[in-house]
Amino acid sequence: MKKNITINLCGRLFQIDEDAYEMLQHYIDSLSHAFGKQEGGDEIVNDIEARIAELFDELRQQGVEAITIDHVKDIITRIGKPEELTGEEEETGSSSDSGHRYDSARSAAQDIYENVRTRIAGKKLFRNPKDKMLAGVLSGLATYTNTDPVIWRLLTVLLFFCYGVGLIAYIVLAIILPEAKTPEQLLQMEGKEVTPQNLADVVVDKDEPSDSRPGLLRGLFSILLKILFGIFVAGAMIVCLFLCLGSLFLLVVIVSALTLPITSNMPFSLEAMGLAELYQANPYVLLLFAFTLFMLLLIPIYAIVHMLLSLTGKTKPMGIVQRILWIVLWIAALCCVVPCGIQMAEYSEKHDRKQYEEWNDARLKVYQDTEMSTEDADFLRQGSWNLIRNENCDHYTWSGRYPTGDRSRRYLDVYNDACNAIVQVERKEAVEPGIYRMDCLVRAEGPGAFVYASAQGMQLKEIPAYDNKPAGLYDMLRKQLNDSVSTIRLENINLEVKARNVREHSDKIDSWSVITIENIVATGDSIAYGMVSDSSVTGQPCRAKWFSATDFTLTRIGDLPPAARKTAARR
Repeated sequence: MKKNITINLCGRLFQIDEDAYEMLQHYIDSLSHAFGKQEGGDEIVNDIEARIAELFDELRQQGVEAITIDHVKDIITRIGKPEELTGEEEETGSSSDSGHRYDSARSAAQDIYENVRTRIAGKKLFRNPKDKMLAGVLSGLATYTNTDPVIWRLLTVLLFFCYGVGLIAYIVLAIILPEAKTPEQLLQMEGKEVTPQNLADVVVDKDEPSDSRPGLLRGLFSILLKILFGIFVAGAMIVCLFLCLGSLFLLVVIVSALTLPITSNMPFSLEAMGLAELYQANPYVLLLFAFTLFMLLLIPIYAIVHMLLSLTGKTKPMGIVQRILWIVLWIAALCCVVPCGIQMAEYSEKHDRKQYEEWNDARLKVYQDTEMSTEDADFLRQGSWNLIRNENCDHYTWSGRYPTGDRSRRYLDVYNDACNAIVQVERKEAVEPGIYRMDCLVRAEGPGAFVYASAQGMQLKEIPAYDNKPAGLYDMLRKQLNDSVSTIRLENINLEVKARNVREHSDKIDSWSVITIENIVATGDSIAYGMVSDSSVTGQPCRAKWFSATDFTLTRIGDLPPAARKTAARR
């Protein structure tokens, strides 16, 4: 129902509806504005109004009782628009050719905008069920923008190879966009008015079978999209399986943690996981973490299962509201899991650190009035090593970097991050009087560490610093290595290195060097040797964070001179 208005046009009365009156009034105002500045413009406008009155009279003679907006549109088309009557359109066109580039660009942008607005005017975006290959997303976009679906499908395939962006975008749109199922939605998708005739046409089109056969390009796209969708479905099923296993494992952990005693050390107990203290202080953190973690796992499981069932037609797809609700719940669960997990990790780390300190304290032993680890004490005791001086030493032995690659082999090793370890460790070996040579393997991070041998007097030799890249053990072995030799034995050092190990453990071997102290005159029955960083002994400060020595070997190379032999006999 519309409101009619009586107007007086050139002395004649006409009935016209409200919308038609507004259009006619706008048209006459435009004419007045267009011809107002011209000489005789008012007469032109009056003549046009008289012509409009004559046309209205013709409509009344044809039986039209009230002028409608369609009648006004037809009259404006017959008479012409103001710019057509004044010739401004041509002038505007000619001036635009000589205008500034900015005006041309703005005009082009305006044309593009108007073109897009015209294409989507009165339309709503739906998934198109009448021309779909998978979910109808791309066909719906083509209908909405009045373009060819092949363009959208080609663009999706190209974006798929850009880190899967096309597939992700397609899945998101398939989840968000509703499908046009009812005749009203099909008309809204195409931008048509919902009238009884259009509804009847849609119903007839849906009932009639389609005889169109897909073309070659369409068939190839269909196969490719189906393959991609199959990959997505298979991946979703695998993810769902892992999520189910994770949920089952989480359920076992929660049941074990809640049923086992708090102080129990059994697997999955609160004490074993380091969460007993947190449970006693604030149990709600653990309960909230368990509940929200279940939500994080179960919501994707439910979504994947529901999607698979909807694809097989056993259930209806989720509505937009339901999908948004599940996404919001999943994000809320994630926001709860993260802070709870951080707090649990802090308590677990604190528990592990406390356990390590207790374990480290339990394994400490006292060797020669010095507290040290069990490994250090056992090695020094079995080798009869004496700690003459030890200050600022973090440990006395180590393993894992032995030249042969044997990670269980221990050796003398001193470490201090501040480079101020003061140590002297030595042992005595029974010998017959004579002249000896001592060989050993050594390494050091910096200068100031020495090995020594002591018989009649102390003979010192500095350990080459590894940072200075000395000629190390690796270079010695490589020079002796050839394809026919499978193993190499260093002279006077009981070290057997396979040729393969030389290549595989070159980084470990290269940090070691061979040191030899010659002409050790032993007039007594023993020789003392060892490792020292005491500046009062060496005369140099130690600036090495770590230094090591192993495989000390004494070799008799000659007899004592007659004078020294008489001295040794008198002793």
